[in-house]
Amino acid sequence: MMASALQTALQLKNSKSIMRKKITLSTGINSLRLPPHFSKTFTILFSAFVLFAALVTSCKKDDFEGEIIGVCPVVVSTDPMDKAVDVALNKLISITFNTDMDPATINSNTVTIKQGTTVIAGTLAATTDAKTFTFLPTTALLPFVVYSGTVTTGAEDILHTAMVDNYVWSFTTIPAVSLSVDPAIGGTVTGAGSFAQGSSATVVATPSAGYTFTSWTENGTVASTSPSFQFTMAGNKALVANFTVIPPGSFAVNLSSSPAAGGITTGSGSYVVGTPVTITATANAGYTFVNWTENGAIASTSSSFQFVIASNRTLVANYRLIPASQFAVILSSSPAAGGTTDGEGSYPSGTSVTITAAVNTGYTFTSWTDKGTGLVVSTSPNYTFALASNRTFVANFTISTFTLTVIAQNGTVTRSSTQATYNYGTAVILTATPAAGYVFSSWSGNASGIINPLTVLMTSNKTITANFTLLPVGPLPINLGTAGDFGILTKTGISTTGITSLAGDIGVSPAAATAITGFGLIMDTNGESSQTPIVTGKVYASDYAAPTPAKMTRAVSDMETAFTTANGLVTPAPIVGIYAGDISGRILPPGLYKWATSVLVSNAGVTLTGGPNDTWVFQISQDLIINNSAKITLLGGAQAKNIFWIVTGQATLGTNADVSGIIMSKTLISLNTGAKVTGKLLAQTAVTLNAATVVQP
Repeated sequence: MMASALQTALQLKNSKSIMRKKITLSTGINSLRLPPHFSKTFTILFSAFVLFAALVTSCKKDDFEGEIIGVCPVVVSTDPMDKAVDVALNKLISITFNTDMDPATINSNTVTIKQGTTVIAGTLAATTDAKTFTFLPTTALLPFVVYSGTVTTGAEDILHTAMVDNYVWSFTTIPAVSLSVDPAIGGTVTGAGSFAQGSSATVVATPSAGYTFTSWTENGTVASTSPSFQFTMAGNKALVANFTVIPPGSFAVNLSSSPAAGGITTGSGSYVVGTPVTITATANAGYTFVNWTENGAIASTSSSFQFVIASNRTLVANYRLIPASQFAVILSSSPAAGGTTDGEGSYPSGTSVTITAAVNTGYTFTSWTDKGTGLVVSTSPNYTFALASNRTFVANFTISTFTLTVIAQNGTVTRSSTQATYNYGTAVILTATPAAGYVFSSWSGNASGIINPLTVLMTSNKTITANFTLLPVGPLPINLGTAGDFGILTKTGISTTGITSLAGDIGVSPAAATAITGFGLIMDTNGESSQTPIVTGKVYASDYAAPTPAKMTRAVSDMETAFTTANGLVTPAPIVGIYAGDISGRILPPGLYKWATSVLVSNAGVTLTGGPNDTWVFQISQDLIINNSAKITLLGGAQAKNIFWIVTGQATLGTNADVSGIIMSKTLISLNTGAKVTGKLLAQTAVTLNAATVVQP
């Protein structure tokens, strides 16, 4: 026993820890009066006992070299480990010690997870292994953020031995892609989520009906104009898919990639009908372009594809992976609208490959260049070569130019850009300005219509003439707005007896359909209108199905506005009170006429003489009375559509009266038996008819 104790004491004495601690027992022992041999043995045994007790009951850090003496609790591993990256946002964090720990000391005071100085809330739990504990954050961690973990010296093992030092480690969460849409109803997006730093991510934007994709933006800066956008993760990405409404008269071009990671496309958007549109597909690394398809049918095998838009188009750029044993041939056109190419794809090494360029209208082929070297390899549209590596070629085209000649008499025409020649496809805006006393009427030559300004697409040499006509005598015609869509329009009702014949639509509002009497209405299946044999057109009322109520409200409002405008005209200077209101038998030239009384036309009638563009406006403060058999006679090309009877009182047309013009009454319009109107009846109360006829002007 003594030999064993001696051996233990000698081993401890020889250890570095005992040497460093320099434990000395000589003071107390030497004072004892013992036999020499017993004193020496006792000293050795007592030293061994003291050192053993110290080792099993406590531990601490050495003062000289930082070593730990004794069995202390320490953190041996964490998950995630120190300096880990791409940590999942819903990660269950674990901490493992070298010995069984007292669970009561593993708490929110001794174990913390922080983002900067902010402590992360969560739940600490012990596992079946008393050495391992887990921490579950209350909410998911933020993407691409550095977090730190700390286990303090307050953590103790089951013998209540504390850690000597705090244990600190850190880790970085995985980056994320977040997506949004502007406007919210413009379309949908896919591709959001978490992706490892340095990996590839692909996002896809799909427009809603009536919208087109515009661009991907990040912090307001355009990141891509391709609906399918692939990028390398370098931190968090917050992308906005921007969409625009398709304007009236335009059509949409919507593009996508299959697979989404295969490549990008350009050319989506909205275009005016007849516009040449060029779309391009560019394969991502590891893929090669195959073809464009529409509704499953091949539209083109050229990565650059041009067409003239005449309807909405939805096209898919198809790609395939390049096999490891093959090389890729990638083709493009410069400019993209210049022409198409064929021969792109992947081929086995040593294959004889022929690539072909075909020009679009308005362009000429010039050469093939090798994009890798920048050198011209052929001036022929067809180029054949042996494939020994990946090759990228550009088909180069030059654009044709054209002249634009503009002719104008009695006015001038300005161009959006004045130059001797214009490149094919250039849009030139022509604005016609009439000389004094004239008005623009139309375009002729290589353009037609009355739209001013006019957009001319330069696809050939063109000569365009701006036509102007002399301003009409009299006031300008009254703008009826949507009230002009009706032959008869009233607010309170329309009634008829006898055999009546009406041309054009008729309607009432805010009165309901019950205010239309004597017509024998038959409701249309959609509930928006009705019809009757005596009306060549549709019948509308405020209580019909939508959108009729809104249509009628707008029409009545336009009628009231037109009446107010016409009754307030002061240009040209009005002819006031002529013939004391009795214009029977008179000949009246174009002009603005005004009476504070009623106006009478007896059976002698009245004649209006003037040109086809001349205008008559009659402002009548009281009633308009057209006697039996009275007739309004038009001479010199005068037209009923340019004659306006503005009646503040009521308008009464006698038996067999024949009237031309648009009657706008503040109150009642009444047509007696056989009366005929070539024009329109717009009344702010009612219209009554007795075997009458209304003819559209």
